[in-house]
Amino acid sequence: MALNVDPIRVADARGRALRDLRISVTDRCNFRCVYCMPKEVFGKDFQFRERSELLSFEEIERLASIAVSLGVSKLRLTGGEPLLRRGIEDLISRLAALRTPEGKPVDLAMTTNGSALAIKAAALKEAGLNRVTVSLDSLDNERFQAINDVKFPVDKVLAAIEAAAQAGLGPVKINTVLKRGVNDDEILDLAEHFRGTGHILRFIEYMDVGASNQWKLDEVVPSAEVIKRISARHRLEPAAPTQLGETAKRWNYADGSGEIGVISSVTGAFCGDCTRARVSAEGRLYTCLFASEGTDLRALLRSDADDRDIALALGGLWNKRDDNYSELRAALEPGDRKRIEMSYIGG
Repeated sequence: MALNVDPIRVADARGRALRDLRISVTDRCNFRCVYCMPKEVFGKDFQFRERSELLSFEEIERLASIAVSLGVSKLRLTGGEPLLRRGIEDLISRLAALRTPEGKPVDLAMTTNGSALAIKAAALKEAGLNRVTVSLDSLDNERFQAINDVKFPVDKVLAAIEAAAQAGLGPVKINTVLKRGVNDDEILDLAEHFRGTGHILRFIEYMDVGASNQWKLDEVVPSAEVIKRISARHRLEPAAPTQLGETAKRWNYADGSGEIGVISSVTGAFCGDCTRARVSAEGRLYTCLFASEGTDLRALLRSDADDRDIALALGGLWNKRDDNYSELRAALEPGDRKRIEMSYIGG
């Protein structure tokens, strides 16, 4: 379905369009990854949102439909862990039915830790999900369990990746957050494991999102170092981006055995062509991953506002956007800016 509203110009203060909306469907996760939701902060007494506080599927569908009418062509479901949201297949089928003003279906993807993906992959595909990205930070079981901090075995995530590919949710992307002294010794092992499989491995620089992970710059493994290490074993050739605003720099193996990517979230700011907005599970809009605060859209959705009112509000928020945190990072002192936790807005 396409929303019937008059065209509204949506471009931020830097001329960047709104093309990609990332929607958190839950603030809960069954992992306690040390760089994202450490137990010291997200322990047994941590108060997650009540179900009534979360956007309903109907509200998410309505908001997504309005966003698509404003130019969004890609929707990504995140969390927390999105597969913890009961009935997620229903939401996917609702979103898969959306059409752009040109009549094209949206690109519908999901980021998951893979813990429930093996048993849900076929149903997710049938509901209309196009692709999945799976977080995987180590191939070593002991280390993987230490990182997720709930003793979840790596073999189950690897099996989930294969199940997703078999279900047609590919090419599956695998996101690995590198932290020096923790898992940077596995760069080549990870590259070898996924080379030739059809999956796309992407190495992400450890980011200063939120305050829970005690981020330090010397723990960042620069993307240039990653490419150098892999190139020493396998010749790589740079690949052109597939779309405007793509965060990953893509590289092909020269022998045709696949692709890898690097996301230089610290050493190579990509603010210049960023087209992404994020909605938290309870309906707050964030125009930057490193935002200090968001804007409540849930109240608007639950008011008597019509679709055009909401479209004008959403478009107006984007038109005022001037975010470029990654470009400014080096000039900021620690504590200069309060940042929202990554787990809250889905990365």
